[in-house]
Amino acid sequence: MNNNFRMVAKTLFGFEELLAKELRNLGAGNVIEGVRSVSFDGDTGFMYKANLCLRTAIKIIKPIHSFTVRNENELYRKIYQMDWTEVLSTDSTFAIDTTLFSDEFTHSLYVSQKVKDAIVDKFRDTNGQRPNVDVKFPDMRINVHIHKEHCNVSLDSSGRSLHHRGYRTATNIAPINEVLASGLLLLSGWDGQSDFLDPMCGSGTFLTEAAMIACNIPANINRKEFAFEKWNDFDEELFQKIIDSSLNKTREFHHKIVGYDTAPSAVRKSIDNIANANLSEYIHVERKSFFESTKFTDNHLHMVFNPPYGERLDLEMEEFYASIGDTLKQEYPGTDAWFITSNLEALKFVGLRPSRKIKVFNSQLESRLVKYVMYEGSKKAKFQNKG
Repeated sequence: MNNNFRMVAKTLFGFEELLAKELRNLGAGNVIEGVRSVSFDGDTGFMYKANLCLRTAIKIIKPIHSFTVRNENELYRKIYQMDWTEVLSTDSTFAIDTTLFSDEFTHSLYVSQKVKDAIVDKFRDTNGQRPNVDVKFPDMRINVHIHKEHCNVSLDSSGRSLHHRGYRTATNIAPINEVLASGLLLLSGWDGQSDFLDPMCGSGTFLTEAAMIACNIPANINRKEFAFEKWNDFDEELFQKIIDSSLNKTREFHHKIVGYDTAPSAVRKSIDNIANANLSEYIHVERKSFFESTKFTDNHLHMVFNPPYGERLDLEMEEFYASIGDTLKQEYPGTDAWFITSNLEALKFVGLRPSRKIKVFNSQLESRLVKYVMYEGSKKAKFQNKG
């Protein structure tokens, strides 16, 4: 008997193809890429597995009803007509998240309120009692998506965004989002088959995500809770089987993962976060300036980092980015160096031609993930030797 149903995994701009590949590798059916989303088929166990294992997903939502809607009265009526007893009881709590792309519906909080009223009124009229709203820690998070005249009602199986991995308790100013970090690593081609360096590691997010990819550790194994654990039909035994099966697929890592930072506080935070993720044996962090460093391995090195930015750096931008280029040229032969920047002007000062530029967003900032290939010896000699 096939108990599959349709689900949607939400993601960041530019990660749709990565997420679709992850879903296929996990065993999802009928995978279709959308905009910042990928839809797919799977059963309840697969929903648990998607939340646990996907690195580039922000949410896994389960659509339960869709209809056309032209005004607020029709929205109220159609929400009211749904059988909410299947997913809610009078002693459970709920919250509504609304996304709008509509000329008729323009205020998401107002739509959330209207949907809440319809659900509460239905319970009150049927049972004489009603479930309460809890915006922060609801038992059920309901997702309402209106695009023009089409409304999708879904259950949010994740709860808090899946970038809340559970290992990061200490952060620096403007830390990189864990889903973004993981996606950038995958875009860079990181597969755990070489040594790795983050020379400006901040609170250690790239280092931790790189180790988890290298060892094939489920992305959200350290997370405290998923929303589906509060659902009426939650199967704890099945979820434990999914966890055990996923952990059985981890692999050993035989290279080095290294992080540098000049700030003692950043080094401490990195070490703490890495310990929280149970990855201390794989990652070495030390206080060091990238600009005073040399390549720590004779083998190929994979480098991914997020250079700091801010007001102070604006004055030194030209010098800072020129130093990145000089250090790569002089000290890092045999290295694929990738970094993300929202300062597109600054790239001119690196003094190297990037071999790739990928458009991504860091929060709301349009950015580029750039790649610089540092050859062993001169580039000319490399191609002559191939002949």
